[in-house]
Amino acid sequence: MVDAARARKLADRIQQIVAEMLERRIKDPRLGFVTVTDTRITADLREATVFYTVFGSEAERADSAAALESAKGIIRSEVGRQTGVRFTPTLTFKHDPLPDSARQLDDLISAARAKDAEVARQAAGAAYAGDADPYRKPDEDEQAGHEAP
Repeated sequence: MVDAARARKLADRIQQIVAEMLERRIKDPRLGFVTVTDTRITADLREATVFYTVFGSEAERADSAAALESAKGIIRSEVGRQTGVRFTPTLTFKHDPLPDSARQLDDLISAARAKDAEVARQAAGAAYAGDADPYRKPDEDEQAGHEAP
């Protein structure tokens, strides 16, 4: 087996090669605004998973996935040429849902902040329904002439 540092270096190098290929060499019109976010490789260096995001709609995401699938062979041969490993890993492209999840979390946080601001605005002009401090104190009982049991 291969040590983890070498596998991480190879995964980083594959990520660079794929991003460069998508930017400069792959001219598929279906390929949208694709960003390679991460690459993971198995311990035996046989399979690499390339995670990517696409800026755009679901249709553009599907078109980009088809374009990546069709360019997989060219990209793999370039990875093999530039890395010089004995066995070029097979490439699998997976859409990375992390940016979508982060965007959704940002929206939820913004909604929560707006709701907190609304509650604070309502609380600013509010007054207590009864006394400000509804709890009786022992010294108040003694002042009223009652003795504590």
